[in-house]
Amino acid sequence: MATLAVWMEVEAHQYDPAASKLAWEQFYKPLFFMVTDSAAVEENETKLAKVLDIYETRLSQSKYLAGDSFSLADMHHIPVTQILVGTQSKKLFESRPHVNAWVADITARPACSKFLAMQKQ
Repeated sequence: MATLAVWMEVEAHQYDPAASKLAWEQFYKPLFFMVTDSAAVEENETKLAKVLDIYETRLSQSKYLAGDSFSLADMHHIPVTQILVGTQSKKLFESRPHVNAWVADITARPACSKFLAMQKQ
């Protein structure tokens, strides 16, 4: 349980701030015909890359962040990660084999697939 709490904290305080700013700049701003701030993208890609380096190490040791079972720690990453893999920031995930496999795994789960299909309607 402690491991789960740690990874949920990492997501909330390290991953999500940078990932959400990247999603805002690269996905949401264009929807509102706003100009993407390339300096903000670069800054937050650097921040997220550091977090993903830690994830790469962790995911080389276990299938999921909190261990070998899918958990809420993994689930919390799905919404913003799904947005980012559709932007130029996807390179941050694709360049890390364990992170890339983890993203493919968590976004291919049946419940996630249904949720993502509902978003497209």
